[in-house]
Amino acid sequence: MEFRLLGSVAMVTEDGDVALGPAKRSSLLAMLLLRPNSAVNVGQLIDALWEEEPPTHAKTVLQGHVSRLRALLAEHGAEAYGVELATQGSAYVLRMPESLVDVHRFEELVGLAGVQRQPADAVRMLREALSYWQGPALTGTVHSRPLEAAATGLEELRLATVEALAQAYGQLGEHARAAAVLRTEAVAHPLRESLAAALMLALGRSGRQSDAIDWYHRTRRLLAEELGVDPGETLAEAYATLLRSAEPATTPAPVARPAAPPAGVPAPEGLPRAPRGFTGRGAELAALDRAVRGGDGPVCLVTGPAGVGKTAFAVHWAYERRADFPDGRLFADLKGFSETPAPESTAVLREFLLALGVPDRRIPEGVEARGALFRSLTAERRLLVVLDNARSSGQVRPLLPGGDHCATLVTSRDRLGGLIASDAARPVPLGHLPEADAAALLATVLGEDRVAAEPAAAARLAGLCDGLPLALRVTAARLAERPAWTLDAMVGELADEQGRLTLLDVEDRGVSAALRLTVQQLPDSAARMFRALGLHTGADLDRFAAGALAGTSPAQASADLDRLAAAHLLTEAVPGRWTPHDLVRLYARHLAPRADPEGLPRLLDHYLYTGLAADAAAEPGSQPCYALPADARRPAATREFEDRTAALDWYAAERAALEGAVTAAAALGLHDRAWRLALVQWPLMLVRIGDGWTPLLEAGLASARQIGDTDAQSRTRALLGWILHAEGRNAEALVHLEKAPGLAARAGDPISEAIAHVNHAAVLDATGEHERAGLLMLHAVSLADRTGHPSTQVLTLQHLAGHCLKAQEYEAALAHVLRAEALVAPDAVVVRAELQSARGEALAGIGRLEEATDQLERAIVSFDKAGFPEGSARAAARLSRLSADR
Repeated sequence: MEFRLLGSVAMVTEDGDVALGPAKRSSLLAMLLLRPNSAVNVGQLIDALWEEEPPTHAKTVLQGHVSRLRALLAEHGAEAYGVELATQGSAYVLRMPESLVDVHRFEELVGLAGVQRQPADAVRMLREALSYWQGPALTGTVHSRPLEAAATGLEELRLATVEALAQAYGQLGEHARAAAVLRTEAVAHPLRESLAAALMLALGRSGRQSDAIDWYHRTRRLLAEELGVDPGETLAEAYATLLRSAEPATTPAPVARPAAPPAGVPAPEGLPRAPRGFTGRGAELAALDRAVRGGDGPVCLVTGPAGVGKTAFAVHWAYERRADFPDGRLFADLKGFSETPAPESTAVLREFLLALGVPDRRIPEGVEARGALFRSLTAERRLLVVLDNARSSGQVRPLLPGGDHCATLVTSRDRLGGLIASDAARPVPLGHLPEADAAALLATVLGEDRVAAEPAAAARLAGLCDGLPLALRVTAARLAERPAWTLDAMVGELADEQGRLTLLDVEDRGVSAALRLTVQQLPDSAARMFRALGLHTGADLDRFAAGALAGTSPAQASADLDRLAAAHLLTEAVPGRWTPHDLVRLYARHLAPRADPEGLPRLLDHYLYTGLAADAAAEPGSQPCYALPADARRPAATREFEDRTAALDWYAAERAALEGAVTAAAALGLHDRAWRLALVQWPLMLVRIGDGWTPLLEAGLASARQIGDTDAQSRTRALLGWILHAEGRNAEALVHLEKAPGLAARAGDPISEAIAHVNHAAVLDATGEHERAGLLMLHAVSLADRTGHPSTQVLTLQHLAGHCLKAQEYEAALAHVLRAEALVAPDAVVVRAELQSARGEALAGIGRLEEATDQLERAIVSFDKAGFPEGSARAAARLSRLSADR
């Protein structure tokens, strides 16, 4: 038995590959194999098994996959090989000899090759190691972040091994073979500079200088076009080596030595003036202290949204820690998010070299030469370099000092993940100011007495300004100009969303200007996505809704949303759902007129399609609550729902957006969409029946009446009447329920007519009109039987059984329940639980108490499994009464 990760995830026996089943099970095995003999907790496994937000029942699904994987191991005799999948607290561990995993054997061979004295031995071991690779690592697993990160790490190991193999061939003088090995990978990874450099040298040493130089220029162009950067040190040095080897032999020129600064040059002091009125940030300042102390030559990355005070924070810290950097402080504004062009790296390096005392005439021309001189001059110094307002990692890298005693402080609106990967930059994120710090900032401008006199208004101002120091300072400036204004008066002005952004701009500074500069730096697709978000009808959204708004696929939408999050325009507070802060949302809404005018109609149709999918998962077999409009456009992809719980979770997450969509549809005159969107959450309405659904359904009814759609009116009135009844408003409920059946009959929809009759009858029964209710229920059952629609038949029989139970006609009630149970869909968990509860009550009435107890206990379990606590409580109460009677 062996296990493979280097290619498709597989468990292999003497008989061949074992069929693992779905991708989640392969992903579970992969996570355990990546850490053999180590406990992997449930949370880590759940993160790996779901590409998006895990469902509420994720732990149950995970346990099912663990059980099936255990069964597969047992079925194929894993115990004989020392393999055991064990539970360890809230974690799982795959106990096994690590040599059974191809990754372990691969890494072991690579390690052995590295200590061989003979290159030929190293070649044999590295070739054997690479033979374990059967394709991209972890193929067949879920595209989740943990597994993609692991696959990326393994691919990095493979590429490093290819480079080591080429180097070993070179030591043997087999440069053509080295070039052949490297070319395939260099074509597949054209931006990997180490591969290109190694290939260039191998080509040059095999007598192909022209091909080598062509490869350099090809790579240089790609780097410029794709990343906007110049070749790095490794590639530049390889090119220089090629050029030197191509030059005719001449008398060696004297080696140029670094231009040392003249003695007596004072330590440079390039910091701008210290910020005035800096307040708070105690935890972040301490985090920056730890990051600077935590390593040699640290690079620290201060990130956050526009207006959060990154520059003030960095400069304040630099002044506070001047004593730690006796050899000086350098500062450069890289203008990454500015109206003016960003300075070239050569210009910034020139200013740094001048500050370090290098005469202008001794400063070399090229960026590589200037960077090398800068690194050599800073190698033994205790120097602080502050690089403010960086747009990209490539903009920062040439400006990093050398040596272990320097520290670099970078600020950016972007997360700059590339700098974290390449230079181990330590992130120090800045969030929005808490209320107390926001009030303290207002007090630095307005005075403590004025702020202390209105603490509640100060707290409200902090909220309306999103805790952004820039917005708070603008607000304080406006109040300072109006000494007669109260803070509460300013709260009233800012509370109006239409004018809030205007009030938060003063002269050339303000929130709108800062956000505009951020959006200007976005790639085109991310900028389109940001404008599209201004059309959204809710507070947060998933990648499917975002894709509908922007007219793109969910995968592209996810990439664009991640890019917006990296620019601190969105937050992913809940995995898979992105949220803008209020001021960002208002700015996106300001840009919405420039968005695709079809974005909002696409969003409405996305919700129509997704709503039907959710309804089918929440209430299997039930009549769809609407047919799609004839002109509805199918989205690029529709979200799938594993079960009822997943559907209910989606309704809850999208509730505000769906309610906003109803209003937006009606405003656009799309009333055929509006009434449908008002109904789509009906399974959640029945579970949370007292949650205030009436205004939404009344809006849906208004749209249905606007277009004269009798079927729409019938469906809406039937549901609205039931909700009003649950709210205790029976008189209003009956107004709608009296009309619903006739409207359904006029529309020619017998299923809707049967449902309308049974809802009407149930409310009549509750209000004392038992005889009429019974007749209507019998009529509803007859209608349902004529339709032959099982879900509707079950609904009418269920209500008729309830009517008989109230009338103490237990034999009749039991007969209706048994007939309904024969028709109910296997996956209609809630309905089955309701029937079990009714059956228990009927059996108790007949006197078959043991059977009644069994049915009620089953009902409680079923309700709990479906996440329906109200039903569970009702069944438990019936069981309690039954026990008391006995």
